[in-house]
Amino acid sequence: MEKDTLIRLLEREGIHERRILDAIDKVPREEFVPPDQRQYAYENIPLEIGWGQTISQPYTVAFMIQLLELMPGHKVLEVGGGSGYNAAVMWEVMNHTGELYSMEIHPEVYRMGKANLERTGYTDIRFILGDGSKGLPEEAPFDRIIVTAAAEETPSTLLSQLGEEGILVIPVHVGGGTSVMTRIQRGGDEFHTTTHGYFRFVPLVTR
Repeated sequence: MEKDTLIRLLEREGIHERRILDAIDKVPREEFVPPDQRQYAYENIPLEIGWGQTISQPYTVAFMIQLLELMPGHKVLEVGGGSGYNAAVMWEVMNHTGELYSMEIHPEVYRMGKANLERTGYTDIRFILGDGSKGLPEEAPFDRIIVTAAAEETPSTLLSQLGEEGILVIPVHVGGGTSVMTRIQRGGDEFHTTTHGYFRFVPLVTR
């Protein structure tokens, strides 16, 4: 599949935010997958990146970012940096403004993701080796938090690091390898939760 065909498919599937579509058009997904997977870079499918991890299908990336209501200037935490692709797309949506911290727990995946981001010029993204389920308290609060692996439950540490009116998007495991996409918005001491369909993710690894 060519990139422009993928963009049209995403539009048909309900991705209506132009900044997200433009970001996916700009980021070279083939640079964030292993060489033997590059021929599939613009198929709307997840791809294996090694060490039991995957790069999500483009629709899932776009859908989660759309739920996040990501804007330029936001301070953002990503849990599960992976290959770096999701962070690169978000940084384009943010118009290279604000702050973006992306955490990856697997050392090998971290090294790969960091190298991918550096090679493609996304050096302003703070790519960090660590347990993202604990958040990044020294940089909190965050306007937006996104988790790209399935959690057994929403980590309270992440909720506590959301700023006022902040939004967390996280897939929560419901059984059988399936997760429900969950969006949580903070309003003072209250959290408003909505769910947005079922997806498949690798499990969130914690320490």
